[in-house]
Amino acid sequence: MAGRFAPRPTRTTVRGGHVAVPPGVPRPAPARRRTWTPDGPLDLGLVLGPLRRGPGDPTFRTTPDGSVWRTSRTPAGPGTLRVALRGGVAGGEAWGPGAEWLLEQLPEMLGSSDDPSAFEPRHRIVAATRHLRPGLRLTRTGLVLESLIPSVLEQKVTTDEAYRAWRLLVRKYGEPAPGPAPERMYVMPAPRTWALIPSWEWHRAGVDNKRASTILRAVRVAARLEEAVGFAPEAARARLELVSGVGPWTSAEVVQRSHGDPDSVTVGDLHLPGIVGYALAGDRDADDSVMLSLLAPYAGQRHRAARLILLSGRTPARRAPRMYRGDIGRL
Repeated sequence: MAGRFAPRPTRTTVRGGHVAVPPGVPRPAPARRRTWTPDGPLDLGLVLGPLRRGPGDPTFRTTPDGSVWRTSRTPAGPGTLRVALRGGVAGGEAWGPGAEWLLEQLPEMLGSSDDPSAFEPRHRIVAATRHLRPGLRLTRTGLVLESLIPSVLEQKVTTDEAYRAWRLLVRKYGEPAPGPAPERMYVMPAPRTWALIPSWEWHRAGVDNKRASTILRAVRVAARLEEAVGFAPEAARARLELVSGVGPWTSAEVVQRSHGDPDSVTVGDLHLPGIVGYALAGDRDADDSVMLSLLAPYAGQRHRAARLILLSGRTPARRAPRMYRGDIGRL
């Protein structure tokens, strides 16, 4: 029988210097590429860091070579984006149906529409932090739902609980990232998929009915919410807050990312008022009204001022144990 049949190709069969791939195994599509040169310092970690939802976020990954990988569900479909900074030039590679959209959005995602020069420090600690962090720019993703859903998951719970819920739901109901993305990266589910998640799966992920219901109401009007990208930040926040369960805290967290708004302050936060009050006035018991009065000199740039204060590392010492981490999935 020898010689009657062609040898079966295997992954270890090398012909012409290339590894043969068994029939039926699709080859990854070639990456689409784009470069962009910022007009000033750029720190990928500071710019894209707010898009990461915990160390195990399946939609965000950093690699030892300094690259940042992200997945997004764009208007054109799912896509994977890899961004690297070399010699002051940002290079992007993208895969999937949403590749072109992601590359078109790349400059704004890296802060091209942000104007750091418009910010004038009014406090010594803010000025010092700005000097130490010149690469801080505010990202603008151009996508609403990918920031809204994890922000709703973070309502009234510890960050660990919220990150766990996001991780479990995206891995179970999302789809594998297109292209040669790092292992266990996924694209967040489509709005209809979110709407079809059974109630017991929300429970297993530790998401109570109030937050789950808010997400279900939001995905039913996902197209209307994505339209808010073209609105001014205040109008976008008003559109978001029409959804029951989305308040000022959540809408601010969204437009800070989707619009790159330098002025939206996260009010209603458990820790931020005390951190701002302590850093600017030595008042660790400051509430939202005190925080807003302290940030008033930064009108138009209050979110940037808050980011710089957080980056300064000047926070009050802890006086009480950490908030109890619950898990309703065990009930």
